Amino acid sequence: MYLSHLTVADFRSYRWADLELTPGSTVLLGANGVGKTNLVEAIGYLGAQQSHRVSSDAQLVRFGRDRARIAGRVHRGSRAVALELEILPGRSNRVAINRGAPVRAKEGLGILRTVVFAPEDLSLVTGEPGGRRRLLDQLMVQLRPALGEAAADYERVLRQRNALLKSSRGSRRWGPEEDATLAVWDEHLCAAGARLLHGRLHVLRLLARPLQEMYAALTNGSKAAAYAYESTVPLARGTHAEVPAVADLAADMRRTLESQREEERARALTLVGPHRDELALFLGPAPARGYASHGETWSLALALRMAAYDVLVADDPDPDARPVLILDDVFAELDAARRRRLAALVHRAEQVIVTAAALEDVPKELTAHRVLIRQDAEGSEAVAAAAPVEGDIREPRREGGADG
Repeated sequence: MYLSHLTVADFRSYRWADLELTPGSTVLLGANGVGKTNLVEAIGYLGAQQSHRVSSDAQLVRFGRDRARIAGRVHRGSRAVALELEILPGRSNRVAINRGAPVRAKEGLGILRTVVFAPEDLSLVTGEPGGRRRLLDQLMVQLRPALGEAAADYERVLRQRNALLKSSRGSRRWGPEEDATLAVWDEHLCAAGARLLHGRLHVLRLLARPLQEMYAALTNGSKAAAYAYESTVPLARGTHAEVPAVADLAADMRRTLESQREEERARALTLVGPHRDELALFLGPAPARGYASHGETWSLALALRMAAYDVLVADDPDPDARPVLILDDVFAELDAARRRRLAALVHRAEQVIVTAAALEDVPKELTAHRVLIRQDAEGSEAVAAAAPVEGDIREPRREGGADG
């Protein structure tokens, strides 16, 4: 799978950008802050309809505009699909497939598969549990797009249930009517939560071996990478050779909710469910968070993303279905040995897109096609680098005329 054409309009710093891409490796080269990451974010968003940097669509739209557009041509073997996504903050996004009428954005999920690694991914190891939960949920939806509805249903029901708990505490009344309403929300919460838990545990079962293998390949193999799922639902805890059934997870979640009823009413907060869970990562016997060195943290975060890539490849073994692999500003942070090891791992992808400020940071085998990113007062622009570009692009372009 590869992307041959990318167009963005009013996306981040770009008023307009039109970019030709090729199979193989492409380096987006430019000084820090000129818009390289914005382009790879657009590619990732076109595939997953989620940003790897922010949770709100509003931040993706160029300042002063009310919408952004991302369009691309996706190739899978001999087939090509034109995909055009319109980002409408505060409203439902829309997608047009092969220049058809706009439909719900979710209809475009799965056409372009991407795996993005960016410096922000260090938080997968060092940050709060929400980032690790998001990793699992994003991979779950890429594997089974229909589960995106379960995640959305869960968030909607959770908001309604919390609103009931808060309003009842505020009014200092709780009676049969509130009990009946809470029971309805409990059923909806357990139904959606069990599907979400089942999907996460399935993803973790698939990730276990690739995570170990990728971490060993990126390091000297002196420590083993492992995980444990820490859940408020007892049946979901730990590691699972076989994933519990959805019905069993729902029943266990329902029992746990009932046991926490008084505490939830006192705190006006839902205390049980996948929104409270944690993915604990380990290197050897020690938790990675707080104990891993800087190099180990980078390697483990990279291993998580590369393991996700392996899971997607195994899900659809057709060589033409391999996801686009995006490495955003990665090589500058790695020592020479880790650069070589990573370069050896990425050759399986039909298309690899790398961003860098200095060409010498990128292994030579990944520098075949280069695109120069530069910026002026009008915004960012991308231009093909017809001649070899050497060294660090230290200053953005100063002459006028860029559309962004």
